[in-house]
Order: sequence, then C-alpha cells, then structure tokens
Amino acid sequence: MDSIKRYMDFVRPYKWKILWTVLIGIIKFGIPLLMPLIVKYVIDNIISADGMTNAEKISELLWLMGGAFVIFLVVRPPVEYFRQYLAQWTGNNILYDIRDKLFDHIQKLSLRFYSQTKTGEIISRVIHDVEQTKNFVMTGLMNIWLDMITILIAIAIMLSMNVWLTLVSIALFPLYGFAVKLFYGRLRSLTRDRSQALAQVQGHLHERVQGMPVTRSFALEDYEQDQFDQQNANFLDKAIQHTSWNAKTFAVTNTITDLAPLLVVAFAGYFAITGGLTIGTMAAFVGYMDRVYSPLRRLISSSTVLVQSIASMDRVFEFLDEEYDIVDDEKAKNLQEVKGDVSIDKVSFRYDDDDSMVLNNVSLNVKQGETIAFVGMSGGGKSTLISLIPRFYDVTDGSIKIDGTDIRDVKARSLRDKIGMVLQDNILFSESIAMNIRMGNPYASDEEVIEAAKAANAHGFITGLTHGYDTMVGERGVKLSGGQKQRIAIARVFLKNPPLLILDEATSALDLESEHLIQEALEKLASNRTTFIVAHRLSTITHADRIVLIESGEIKEEGSHRELMSLKGNYYNLYQVQQLDDSKTEYLGT
Repeated sequence: MDSIKRYMDFVRPYKWKILWTVLIGIIKFGIPLLMPLIVKYVIDNIISADGMTNAEKISELLWLMGGAFVIFLVVRPPVEYFRQYLAQWTGNNILYDIRDKLFDHIQKLSLRFYSQTKTGEIISRVIHDVEQTKNFVMTGLMNIWLDMITILIAIAIMLSMNVWLTLVSIALFPLYGFAVKLFYGRLRSLTRDRSQALAQVQGHLHERVQGMPVTRSFALEDYEQDQFDQQNANFLDKAIQHTSWNAKTFAVTNTITDLAPLLVVAFAGYFAITGGLTIGTMAAFVGYMDRVYSPLRRLISSSTVLVQSIASMDRVFEFLDEEYDIVDDEKAKNLQEVKGDVSIDKVSFRYDDDDSMVLNNVSLNVKQGETIAFVGMSGGGKSTLISLIPRFYDVTDGSIKIDGTDIRDVKARSLRDKIGMVLQDNILFSESIAMNIRMGNPYASDEEVIEAAKAANAHGFITGLTHGYDTMVGERGVKLSGGQKQRIAIARVFLKNPPLLILDEATSALDLESEHLIQEALEKLASNRTTFIVAHRLSTITHADRIVLIESGEIKEEGSHRELMSLKGNYYNLYQVQQLDDSKTEYLGT
C-alpha cells in the first residue's frame, strides 16, 4: 500500500488533531451504549422489583431519566459538535496541502506533458480524486476506529451480562471477515477503472467546450454527440460493473449481519424461558445487537469508501510521479544581472528519443541589444529554437549560454524572469485587463500598469471600454479582438521590463491597423534589448540586425535584409513570393 504510506506524509502534521477527534468520538459513540443498560435497569430493577411501592418505582425512574436527559441533552451535543468540527477541519486542511502540492507540481511539468495530456483529466485528478481521498481521513483514520472501539465496548458490556449469549452474538464475525476479504480486492480495481473513465469524460468535455466555435462553424453537432456518447457509454459500462460488484458485496455482508441478531433473539428467548436470563438482560442484548451490528454495517460501507479513496490516491500519486523534463541542477544558482549576449553553440534537438532531429548543429552568436529574426518555411525549427532559450525544453546536444553562462547551470525560474515573450496566441486569464497586464509584475502600481499600456498602444482602447482597466476579459480573453489581446500581452512585457525578448509570430493573422499599432509597440519594446523574432511575414522584420533563414533544422542563410536580398538565395525568393502575394491582396481590395 505505497499510496497509503505516501498519503500519511500529508496526514502526519495533523496527527494530534486526529487523536483528539477519535477521543472525543469515543465519548460521542459511547454515550448511546448506555441506552440498553438503562432499559435493562428499568425492567429488572424498577418494573420487576419486589418490595418497592409504585411511588418509589416512579421516583427512581424519574431520577434515572433525569440523569439520562442531562447526559443526552447537555453533554452529548457539544461533544458531537466538536467531533464533527475537528474531523472536517482536519480533512479539509489535508486536502488543502495536497492540492497545494499538486498545483506546484503542475507548474513544473514540461510543455511536452501538456501537449500529450487533456486539461480535463488533470483537473479531474486535482479536484475529484483529491476530494475522494478525504474519505480515507474521515473514514479510515477516524470512523473505522470509532466503530471498532464501539463494538469492543459493547462486547465488553455484553460479556459482563452473559458470556454464552455474547459468544452467540459474535459467532458470525469470522464469516463476515472472509466475505470482506473475498470481495474487496476486486472492488479496488473496478473503482480505479471507473475513476479513469470519468476523467476521460471530463477531459473530452473540457476540450469540446473550448472548441465549441469549431463544432458550430462546421455543423458537427451530431458527430460530436456521437463522440461524447462513446465516452459517456464507456464510463457507464465501468460504473455499472462497479455497481454490480458493489451490490454483490453488500448483499452477502448484509445477509451475514442480519442473521446474527436472529440467532441472538432465538438463544436469548430460550435462556429466558428456561430461567437462565432475565427479561431486562434479554432486552439489553437485543439493544446491543443494534449497537454492535450498526457499526459493523458501517464498516462494510467504510470498506467500500476506503477502496474508492485508495484508488483515487493511486491516481493522485501517479500524477505526482510524472517526471519533470526540466530539473535544476543541485548546484544551479539564480541568474542575476543580464547584459544580453546569447551564444547558441552546436545545438541539436529532438522532442523524443524515437523522433528525428528537429535542429541539427545550429550555432549563432548574438550580441547585447541585437535583434535577430528567424524566418523560413513552417516546420523548419524556428519556434523550436527559441523555445530552448527559456528552457521550455533542454537541448539534446550542444549548449546555449547567456553572458557566457550555460543556461542549464542556472535556475530555470530565474532564467525565465529575465525573458519577455509575446506569442501569436497569447493566453489571457478570465480576470480584469489590469490583472492580465500585472502578470508581468504582480506588484506593480496602477500608474505603472497604465504606463505599460500606453507604451503598448493599448491605453486608448482600454479607456474606451465601459469599465476601463477593470473590464473582465472572459476566458482566454474571448471578449477582446486579436489585436487588443496582443497589445495587452505586449503591455505586460513592458511591465516586466526584461533584458531578453522573444517575439513568436506576434503580428500574424491581424488586421492592418492592429498590425501597425502592434509593430510600433514591438519596435519600442525591442529597443536596447536582445530580441529574437520568429516571423512569417518578412516585411515585418526587414529592420532586424540579422535575419537567419532556417530550413530542415539548419541555418541556411544569415545576414541583414539588404545582404540576403543581394545574395538572391532562398530568402530572396521567399521575399519576392510574399511581395507578389501582398500585391495581389491589395489589388483584390482585401
């Protein structure tokens, strides 16, 4: 049970809270055990008592009931409150710690992992599976012990009244234990399969909700309904298998626990008839059978809950065991001041061991403040190369150095802190515009946010919105145009003020007005910074100090725009084709 051992690491800080919960719980569950004894005393010592007048019997009954009411009305409610409060407080704090650990883990996982894993499945593990593990705390570490202690106390009281009848009462315990062992091994496997199927449904649903515009635009509703039905049917099949086995488990174990009270009634009746047992003792035993077998039935239910929670634990720790592609060296230091010299030395890269090389022996020396543009056909390796600079991936061979320091020798977070990125599809969070700009510096003042927006040519459109900087942008910035989202993304890089800048297709797929405003903002942003640009439209990078043509993972041409045009090689041909396309577009009036 490796998952349980690992889960206990999260439980250990709260061990005293759990102990107090159990101790208070013993009092809470112990008080109802007085009820059969009260019934026995009333029958044997008051109702059936010889030598007492009715007035004396009523007087003793009132005293007894008065004491019982004090215990049940005054003592028990606060005991119940504190037990419930401590139990829930402890369980929720443990879940808080686990989710905190998981979110930290999520932020360290590689982009490769996210490219291969559905978001909905990750959310399912962090929300649903973690919530399921709470039952291990509430049930496995608290209620099971309380139920077992309740059974032991009840059996001890029963033994004090009649040993043989007590042995009859617990005669079926071994059979119950055998049934539990027989059924619950299979139940854990079925529970795990059910949880995995649910995660797949959530992953599929999350993806399709995000892609709803595609479904609508291609009129794919019927097709997508069929696809969802397949996922949903798979979950239904796993759920029914789980339910069927669970029902068999309850049918067998409940039959066993129902037979035991019948045996007790039969033997107690015989002993009472033959004079070996008082009526009060018989009534007490019947009462204690409920006190013994109700906890036993809860233990059956608890076993099911524990199986489910352990299966969820397995999935949580399976996710936590997902390895990081980028791991800081033990001797790695924080990257401090950066001038901006970047050396790419004989770099080769492939995404997986089975894949072919995406980059082959690429070398490039970039001086502080230079603007380098990477161009070439799609799939040539441009975006891959710039993703190696912030260590989203590590090079397969060769090295990348900043100011002479290998980026693998510094902490990745400190490296990325020195790099600003503007991408083709910048993600905005469903919060205010001001909050999205502050992603560049969460502690920036309102004045600094406004200055960054002005520098990015975004202040004008922001102030034109109904709520200005407090406008909520919707999920992924859905309420804003592409150009507006880009300018907010640029504003947060202005706010960050990094020495290195990466622009990946930052002006593609925009209208001419937005492109002009963004191009102006980007040129201002790139001023006096070492800048790497990936561009599809060559007209936007003619100002670059150097243009690097990458094809098939190798540098084919390198130089300024004028030098490469004079060379009349691949860059020249590509530029001529784009100019011709632009001319046709203008001629057609589009």
